[in-house]
Amino acid sequence: MPMKNSFYVKSLLLGTVLGGALIPADGYAFSLTDTYPVAVCESIRDYVSQRPDPSKRLFHSEAVEAKIKEVKKLLTNPYLRWMFENCFPNTLDTTVHYRTQDGDDDTFVYTGDIHAMWLRDSGAQVWPYVDLANEDEALRKMIRGVILRQWKCINIDPYANGFNDGAVGGEWMSDKTDMKPELHERKWEIDSLCYPLRLAYHYWKTTGDASVFGDLWLEAIQNILITFKDQQRKDGRGSYSFQRKTERALDTMTNDGWGNPVKPVGLIASSFRPSDDATTFQFLIPSNFFAVTSLRKAAEVLEQVNKKPELAKQCTDLANEVETALKKYAIYNHPKYGKIYAFEVDGFGNHLLMDDANVPSLLAMPYLGDVDVNDPIYQNTRRFVWSEDNPYFFKGKAGEGIGGPHIGYDMVWPMSIMMKAFTSQDDDEIRSCIKMLMSTDAGTGFMHESFHKDDPSKFTRPWFAWQNTLFGELILKLITEGKLEVLNGIE
Repeated sequence: MPMKNSFYVKSLLLGTVLGGALIPADGYAFSLTDTYPVAVCESIRDYVSQRPDPSKRLFHSEAVEAKIKEVKKLLTNPYLRWMFENCFPNTLDTTVHYRTQDGDDDTFVYTGDIHAMWLRDSGAQVWPYVDLANEDEALRKMIRGVILRQWKCINIDPYANGFNDGAVGGEWMSDKTDMKPELHERKWEIDSLCYPLRLAYHYWKTTGDASVFGDLWLEAIQNILITFKDQQRKDGRGSYSFQRKTERALDTMTNDGWGNPVKPVGLIASSFRPSDDATTFQFLIPSNFFAVTSLRKAAEVLEQVNKKPELAKQCTDLANEVETALKKYAIYNHPKYGKIYAFEVDGFGNHLLMDDANVPSLLAMPYLGDVDVNDPIYQNTRRFVWSEDNPYFFKGKAGEGIGGPHIGYDMVWPMSIMMKAFTSQDDDEIRSCIKMLMSTDAGTGFMHESFHKDDPSKFTRPWFAWQNTLFGELILKLITEGKLEVLNGIE
């Protein structure tokens, strides 16, 4: 926050705000509206960790703690160092519930302030820890437990996006769809079935442990194939419909729960987006790209681990069919940007031109490995989505980025800024993204779901573990790729 004497200090250099006073570790206390002498500011030497007390952390990993210490020694910016320490372990500290079930690893992962497990979020939350799994047996078993739990969830209902820890029901049991008490929510989203494939494949390739590909997996991949094929809508509307009594238009589906019509062209319909908002045109392009790469990963596992070439061929054939349809139907010739990828299409010739912050998004496709970052159509799309020609791009006094209808006007999602950095090949652009993330955390040391473009103190979801862990993942990626000087050049 700006100080009266022009000396600028982030709002929580140390400690917490108590009754309008900033309480740092060295004993100083001063009002947030005071004029702060430079001598006082210089006396603040450290940043107090915002992590839970060690006794209250849900999961401990020696490898993760060692990585935090290693990175803190490398980073010279104290605020960035503090944010990394807070964010990177947030999933482990606050959301991971590891145990054994039927004698095997089992891990239930909260999203944060919603105490349910999303297939998408949980797969993304533990993703950056996989690289450390070979250094920490407890961490490896925890990640293995996530994968096995995801297979179980898919086998309960491949159309569901969020699950309960047991058959406990919940607030959405009244939704007009095939609800079960094990489900938190039953919004059909393609990416819900892709993230588990991505995580399991990465785990296998990193650790060499193929034990996650047993009977649960074989049942799950067959359910995934049945669901994807059903949602190609070749034989009518498919088996899924959804309605909810709500004042939010995007929390339910049109046409008595079936959504807007699609023409069967080989693409897979996704009733909802990764934001959990209903699609307009149900062929959601970023998620179809994600399905292609995920199915090919599954085929490799089925060939090499399970020795099931026929099932592998089903995955490969479906991936090829979707890819062919993407080349024909996903591209729009924009009058300003040239050929770009549409966000959604319906097969009838309609295109929705926008991007949403949630991943998979158009911006994030190279991050997921779904397109080459140098693909000229992607680069044209990237310029479009990070511009005011994208209706959900917002730019203000505090920052700029992509939001979405899930939160609404003027709310930027830090996830979009991270995805811009993940997919950037320009050091100045990367530096700008990191600076923006550092300046829009409202002094908390954590990422949020979204912040107001003019005032980052107006934010949603103070505890959103995916965004926090993703920030840590980004910092590690930049260091690994030789961008430490870029990070240490941030003032």
